Amino acid sequence: MVLLLARTFPEKLLIPPFLYFFLMLYPPRWIADLHKRTAGAAGGCILLRRATLERIGGLASIRNQVIDDCALANVVKKAGGTIWMGVTRSSISLREYKTFAEIRDLIARTAFTQLRHSSVLLVATLIGLFVTFLLPWILFFVGEDPAWLLGSTTASLMTVTFLFTVKFYNRSAIWALTLPFAAAFYGYATFLSAVRYWLGRGAQWKGRSQAQRRSGSTS
Repeated sequence: MVLLLARTFPEKLLIPPFLYFFLMLYPPRWIADLHKRTAGAAGGCILLRRATLERIGGLASIRNQVIDDCALANVVKKAGGTIWMGVTRSSISLREYKTFAEIRDLIARTAFTQLRHSSVLLVATLIGLFVTFLLPWILFFVGEDPAWLLGSTTASLMTVTFLFTVKFYNRSAIWALTLPFAAAFYGYATFLSAVRYWLGRGAQWKGRSQAQRRSGSTS
């Protein structure tokens, strides 16, 4: 996974959390473990053996997939292939996100697809984001024991784990405190992804609409 840029203010605030959340969804050790179902890839940099591509039926095997990189990894793993994904600083992305709207669309493009267009999973995800990343800080500032102790402990652990990602980007440790703001933003982008799907606008990306809702479909 190439190093995503974190130069503009929106990138500094939201790109390190993007990596943090991505690795939570697709832990590299789980990806490499042949006994686990987790399969992930970073689309900007994929090396695939020709024999493996032929064994899975070529790119036609993922022709209907919006999250095509992870779908490709999943098909390869199911076919018995070995996959690996890691992060690096030696290869750097050329794509720059100058505005919050650009990062919002990056997430909204595939978030509801990741949730299999399920309203139940959407609600569960939004609740999970709130309970995991926002509620601990609320309890830290306004809670009383034992809620305060639980909230402060959770907030501390959250900040420390995110600090590793912040330092990977060579940023000041103070940025580790911004994770709740990023979680709220990603929750908003995820909900927007669902709204766009329900309105028939599908996944908006580079002027195109993908995974549009079919007439009469239900979530």
